[in-house]
Amino acid sequence: MSKSITSTLSSSFIKAEATRLGFAACGIANARTVEPKVQEAYERWIASGHQAQMAYMNRNLDLRYHPDLLLPGCRTIISLALDYTPTERIAPDHPQIAFYVYGPDYHDVMKARIRELAKAIFKSSEHSDYSEYSELEGGRFRVAVDTAPMLERYWAEKSGIGWIGRHRNLIVPGCGSFVFLGELLLTTDVDQYDSPIPNRCDTCHRCIDACPTGALSQSSEENKLEEASFDARRCLSYLTIEHRGPFTPEQADIVRNQPTPRYIYGCDRCQLACPHNNRVYKANTPYKPHDTNTPFQASPRLTSMTATDWATLTREQYQELFRGSAVKRAKYEGLMRNIETICSLNECK
Repeated sequence: MSKSITSTLSSSFIKAEATRLGFAACGIANARTVEPKVQEAYERWIASGHQAQMAYMNRNLDLRYHPDLLLPGCRTIISLALDYTPTERIAPDHPQIAFYVYGPDYHDVMKARIRELAKAIFKSSEHSDYSEYSELEGGRFRVAVDTAPMLERYWAEKSGIGWIGRHRNLIVPGCGSFVFLGELLLTTDVDQYDSPIPNRCDTCHRCIDACPTGALSQSSEENKLEEASFDARRCLSYLTIEHRGPFTPEQADIVRNQPTPRYIYGCDRCQLACPHNNRVYKANTPYKPHDTNTPFQASPRLTSMTATDWATLTREQYQELFRGSAVKRAKYEGLMRNIETICSLNECK
């Protein structure tokens, strides 16, 4: 039998449970319509064509702006960050892949943990067993991880867990930007909502300087951060992951002419240049993840892959190496397109 319905949830309990589940940050925002200035900036970015082939970003604008369309009666958005900083990196003289695909698919890991958080919240407040809790998804709560039409970095800022840097990633104080984001939408209020924290990028533009293709650009107004400062059409992450089909000659030149070490999937240069990620690889100081049970670590086989290994990768080897990985976003054909554009059997540094 259900307990009596609680009018508000405990924010301190929610955050304690998030910490227990290994999240690096948890913040809670009041679910309201996205601010008009943010809507306008997003639509200017779309109109500019800077989203490239990512047509899904053009769709469902009403859902992106109105949380109560994603979950009817939505009153609360809990933003969560999960640290994926690797403790061991691919050697700098080997072809590189972005940190976020070192381990298993983050969608699966994040969704499972957020559902565990929802289970803990409801069992503590009004539902006494799992069978009752499991029937609430879609009615009393919704889990969103990347694939839902949400402005997730906007809500992460509103919840106070970080700010959006000039590299367009969320920076979490004391953790950096190598974090996965996810949201738990609720139809229930909490007893205390969080507020945004100040942007701490100041006048730093190291991320912009580190981008070898000009995908990032300085805003014309000092310290103003807009979506329009990022052009996916020139981004190595976009080109090597999201772009479908063969490269145009111009795209191939962008991918091929990147500086060493060369990335064959994604690109972390802007984030590695960010001072807020400096704590990751301090000399002689092994990085300790916020989550002691983090699954987001590369296998020895992955970190030891050489240029020859990549250039001769078979479909069967690909499936074994990346079983359960988000690399499937580009598929085998996409990864080999990248490798063949950059590498030869003798050189892919």
